Amino acid sequence: MGGDRNGGTIFEINLTKNHFRTLHSFDASVDGGNPFYPPTLANDGNFYGVVGDPYAAGYIFEVTPAGVYTSLYNFACCNLGSNPFGPLLQATNGELYGETEYSHRTNSGAIFQFSNGIGPSVRPVPVAGKIGQNIIILGNGLTGSTRVTFNGVAAAFTVESDTYIKARVPLGATTGKVSVNTPTGTLNSNPQFVVTK
Repeated sequence: MGGDRNGGTIFEINLTKNHFRTLHSFDASVDGGNPFYPPTLANDGNFYGVVGDPYAAGYIFEVTPAGVYTSLYNFACCNLGSNPFGPLLQATNGELYGETEYSHRTNSGAIFQFSNGIGPSVRPVPVAGKIGQNIIILGNGLTGSTRVTFNGVAAAFTVESDTYIKARVPLGATTGKVSVNTPTGTLNSNPQFVVTK
């Protein structure tokens, strides 16, 4: 992120192609400014972040990889807090979480939850490992899961609880999504799992 129209920019760098592209330029008088923290890549493939606003209280925004920008929430609307800071965190339930510098009651800040209709996911822990390594898969509603795959390759697993599964990285697995077939549908990992040598 850098300066443009006194508000900063969101940009993309492709190191392989040595390419720089601006996705969005902020106008401090319109949609906030000074985006100090990197946006979060959510499991819907879009980026989400927060930005301050010298004229109001700050915003939550979404920007697609193609550069389509949407301001999702203005903190000035409801007197629930102001000056959001830090990157947003996405939980496996799909919700986004963050914090503000000030709350409507005190100057000590607030923690908030924001929903944008993003579906749930699973999260491998750790996010990288070797063939044959045991990992944990975190999520919600995992009881009754019938299949776990690493980039399409089936893995041995045990469902330990409704919120986590133990699995072994299978022979033939490659870097990609970890998928879990649950009774309500297939959940894919965010981030992807990196198979190391």
